[in-house]
Amino acid sequence: MVWKNPWYNPALSHHTPDGFCNPSDVAHQPGDVKRWRQERKAAGLPRPPAAGYDAFIEKWWQQATISPGVDGLWWLGHASVLLSVQGKYLLTDPVFSRRASPLPFAGPQRRTPPALSMDDLPALDAILISHNHYDHLDRWTIRALLRRFPEVKLFVPLGLGDTLRRFGARCVTELDWWQQAALKELHLTAVPAQHWSMRTPWDRNRTLWCGWVVESGALRFWFPGDTGYSTELLQIPQRLGRIDALALPIGAYAPRWFMSINHMDPQSAVSLWRQLGSPLAFPIHWGVFELADESLDEPISELQSALREAGKENDNFTILKIGQYLSLS
Repeated sequence: MVWKNPWYNPALSHHTPDGFCNPSDVAHQPGDVKRWRQERKAAGLPRPPAAGYDAFIEKWWQQATISPGVDGLWWLGHASVLLSVQGKYLLTDPVFSRRASPLPFAGPQRRTPPALSMDDLPALDAILISHNHYDHLDRWTIRALLRRFPEVKLFVPLGLGDTLRRFGARCVTELDWWQQAALKELHLTAVPAQHWSMRTPWDRNRTLWCGWVVESGALRFWFPGDTGYSTELLQIPQRLGRIDALALPIGAYAPRWFMSINHMDPQSAVSLWRQLGSPLAFPIHWGVFELADESLDEPISELQSALREAGKENDNFTILKIGQYLSLS
């Protein structure tokens, strides 16, 4: 039986009859994956951080301490951000497992510990999922969170509702790009990203990927999820208004000839930040999993160089430790 996209809308450029796509029509060529894996293996990549894993953890990790009643966020590592806005707690792409993998004994291993235990999380109002890759959607983590917070609302891109319901979710909202939902006084918008989806060899691009914009009366926060750089991302502030704060993914970029389609590097993150008017920003998607060829410490070193080369005041681009808090008020 041939699978057909039940959400297919021919008027939308990111829809196809058999799934979803990037409107810019960027894609890898046949043989690219094999070439990357061969080159990676031959070069022995990725290498450990320059001073070793223990020194990296000592420098870039701290225990998260949750203070109630403040508008702000805690970077919990990789793409997991705990956002506190107007008394609501929202958690993005939570992964607390030892591996970003469907298997407990194989796949990318966590190199830095979680910044807090799930028992230390405040009562969650919402979980935002950007796409179905294992480093962003972890079954064990979601099931554990649902046992603790059975009424938490999950907001996901098109096609992921059934997956979350199989994990035990009771309240799931699926959105297409530019569609909106309300979380009491907060407004959530699923926004475009340049990426892809797959959880098995048979479901490539059958579910959508997205970023999320969270709006309150005084704040517009953008969580891009996973995305390559594209000028199409500038449609987001054009359509929704100026971005006040955002998380910018900077890791899993090497080798650039292969990874740049789906992941921003530090230089393109800084470029996008400046095009947005240099709002409050912090880097994510680095420091936890070795998903590409760069070492754990390379993204932040390259980010620091890119900010210096930008040649302007960069106080608004804050480099956080895993577990560190950033005020949004």
